[in-house]
Amino acid sequence: MQTVRPPAVAGMFYPGQASMLAATVQELLAEAAPRLGPGTPVPKALLLPHAGYVYSGSTAALGYAALAPARETVRRVVLLGPTHRVAVDGLALPEAEAFDTPLGRVPVADPDPRTLARLPQVVVDREAHAMEHSLEVHLPFLQTVLDDFALVPLAVGFAAAETVAEVLDALWGGPETVVVVSSDLSHYLGYDEARRVDQATLAQVLRLDGPLTHHQACGATPANGLLVSARRHGLTPRLLGSCSSGDTAGDRRRVVGYAAVAFVPPADA
Repeated sequence: MQTVRPPAVAGMFYPGQASMLAATVQELLAEAAPRLGPGTPVPKALLLPHAGYVYSGSTAALGYAALAPARETVRRVVLLGPTHRVAVDGLALPEAEAFDTPLGRVPVADPDPRTLARLPQVVVDREAHAMEHSLEVHLPFLQTVLDDFALVPLAVGFAAAETVAEVLDALWGGPETVVVVSSDLSHYLGYDEARRVDQATLAQVLRLDGPLTHHQACGATPANGLLVSARRHGLTPRLLGSCSSGDTAGDRRRVVGYAAVAFVPPADA
């Protein structure tokens, strides 16, 4: 019998009804596509936010609109997000064989025992995934822009950038694999201060200049690993868009920052 991780934040971070969720994602993607520049290349990796769709869905959609042309190519998504509720040493795979959302079931890719044997920082932790939203909110977008794909879901806890990069490098693959790192930017600053802080953070990201701190990005740990791997593989970062909750649906006195950054392979850079 297949072990399935059920949705934990459907109806809260995004619509819980399948038809409404499908319509919401399609609308966000349709609005995002014209905002991309002409000839936007398909990314090898993405850095995208994970707040509720009313706050950051329009920004996340920019990355997924850029990924959409790879619908028939991408067959594996390596998805990393920070743990918000459970402390983890290293990077945690779930016990589940699939993740459910209102749009259907996403299979978890079978880990290669030989790869895991040389990556002791990768552990299995059901509780780290049980209520974690940083990975889940990306799944409806992925289910919409890709055809059949398998997921490598990694909840990232305490780990050095090089430790995360080692895992990414082992899972890097070719055009069939895309890496998605889930992270918001600054938290609960005033609107103008958040804009200043986030602009500085994004300037670092665009220089592939880590490490970021957790004051700059809640997903700094997986993001820092991506910056290391991106340098190693010759990727070029491109800012697709940024905003804060003060621009979408929040109070401007205490905002959360969001950005969509695409990391493009050398041939398309």
